[in-house]
Amino acid sequence: MAEEVPLSFEAETFRKIQPQEYLRRFTQKDIRPDGRELKQFRQTTINLGCITTTDGSSMVRIGNTTVICGIKAEVSVPNPNFPQKGYLVPNVDLAPMCSPKFKPGPPSEQAQVLNLDTLCIHEGFAVWVLYADLVCVNYDGNVFDACVIGLITALSNVKLPEATFVEEDGLVNATEERSIPLNISRLPYPATFAMFDGQYLLVDPTELEESIANELITIICDESENICAVWKVGGVFCNSEYLKKCISIARERYAEISAIIEEARRKEF
Repeated sequence: MAEEVPLSFEAETFRKIQPQEYLRRFTQKDIRPDGRELKQFRQTTINLGCITTTDGSSMVRIGNTTVICGIKAEVSVPNPNFPQKGYLVPNVDLAPMCSPKFKPGPPSEQAQVLNLDTLCIHEGFAVWVLYADLVCVNYDGNVFDACVIGLITALSNVKLPEATFVEEDGLVNATEERSIPLNISRLPYPATFAMFDGQYLLVDPTELEESIANELITIICDESENICAVWKVGGVFCNSEYLKKCISIARERYAEISAIIEEARRKEF
């Protein structure tokens, strides 16, 4: 009787049929399917001013995940309750073309964010409204980090025309001869982690790793290494040891992102 040959699958078929076991075979050897170490981020690139028809723009790539952010400025009347504040209106478009997991339709609550502070032209009469459109053109996990970095870098790229309010006419005069950059007082950048099998901490997760992770944790730091926010998705308890590791890596990631942005600014000029 002929010896029975064990059934085997190609790697891609195995990944689709048994994604958890597929990932586990790698993590048990302290490596990821894309060849990275568990605590290694994917290559990140940032381009500033990539859309010439906007007042500020950027493109962020984290591995295969690509997000483009364009910002357009308009003059509007302020909210009576906040006469010195304008608006920042971000909109995230996770279109079907970037991944089959996203379906056509209006933005979800997670993808639509409302008004934030920006610049005042004349108290009570005129303010700038910045419409920030973020479009994910390719999705392979960790789109939140790409969107936040894209928004902050696009804002830092914004230059508004010098504007004055003429009370007699009730109009705003704006001149393109002198452009004014936004005064951004704080620069928060994120780092996202996936917990797999309750013991493996995977930084900058791919779409596959996100889909089977027990939980996702995002740490947002600023330039002073302060923790601006901690965002957790999933029901698994994250102990203090893992949280400390995340914070430490997030601070290192902040320095890495800052260096990438500085290089992008040098290329811009």
